[in-house]
Amino acid sequence: MTQIRGWAARGAKQPLELEAFEVGELGAEEVEVAVDYCGVCHSDLSVLNNEWGFSAYPVVPGHEAVGRVTAVGSHAKGLKVGQRVGVGWTADSCMHCRACLSGDQHLCRSAVPTIVGHHGGFAERVRAHWAWAIPLPDGLDPAAAGPLLCGGITVFSPLLLHGIRPTDRVGIVGIGGLGHMGIKFANAWGCEVVAFTSSESKQEEARSLGAHRVVSSKDKASIGSAAGSLDLLIVTVNAPLNWSALLQTLKPKGRMHVVGAVLEPMAIPAFSLIGAQKSVAGSPTGSPTAIATMLDFAARHQVLPAVEHFPMSRVNDALAHLEAGKARYRIVLDADFASAR
Repeated sequence: MTQIRGWAARGAKQPLELEAFEVGELGAEEVEVAVDYCGVCHSDLSVLNNEWGFSAYPVVPGHEAVGRVTAVGSHAKGLKVGQRVGVGWTADSCMHCRACLSGDQHLCRSAVPTIVGHHGGFAERVRAHWAWAIPLPDGLDPAAAGPLLCGGITVFSPLLLHGIRPTDRVGIVGIGGLGHMGIKFANAWGCEVVAFTSSESKQEEARSLGAHRVVSSKDKASIGSAAGSLDLLIVTVNAPLNWSALLQTLKPKGRMHVVGAVLEPMAIPAFSLIGAQKSVAGSPTGSPTAIATMLDFAARHQVLPAVEHFPMSRVNDALAHLEAGKARYRIVLDADFASAR
């Protein structure tokens, strides 16, 4: 049998420990990737702590893995040993349902999350269906690219989904792990970018990331100064906000798009939508084609997340750093299994 070493938790809120797992023979449509780097996402914490109620232990987190293909299944297509690829939130989908055949593989009801019932990227190697191992374009720094595979595509997808034009105005709520990439992408897309932040200390940083204007998300009057100005408002935070005030920032036919995992019900006044034909939407990550498009765009415009590096052997320190809100803005683990015991 084939063994893979990975950092695993045996239960909710337990520390990760290095373990070896039997993974069986490589599937006909799978590829195996030797992990060089893996981003640490807040979703890893959510799954580790079973905040969403569907974690399956043991959990090997990590869904922003970058590395090189080491093995290719007999029916895998388009990839070769030695090729640098990335594996994001999804490791597999059925490839025969209507969503998959329509190019929306990320919406497949049988999709397999890389870290739920599947060993993720905090490991020596990770496996995925060949379609979900996305080739990294030349010119994209592999040491920083991991967070693009989840956080990056999460904030990039709304630009594609809503047909945003370079002449549009885009607001980004939250200047954190998702939001800072949202600002960078919207700016590189050519849009006028308005950043909404609850932290005064982040206002200058938001401008340095590419925001043309900064609004306090705690101040109703400040939010009101942006009334009727935005074509798209991307909400990246996971906390309740003044949804009515935020909806007022939209132009007629404007859209508020939620990508932050707000766990409480959102109070959306119907007349805030009806009067000016506004809408509220949401999305997860993206299809393999959308991820590849995002990576190409990131390489062309050198859109990369701000990252801090930890050796993977210090994964518990990295998770504590993230949970304490100290990450600026994403963490990447450098695989160091040669020295791990």
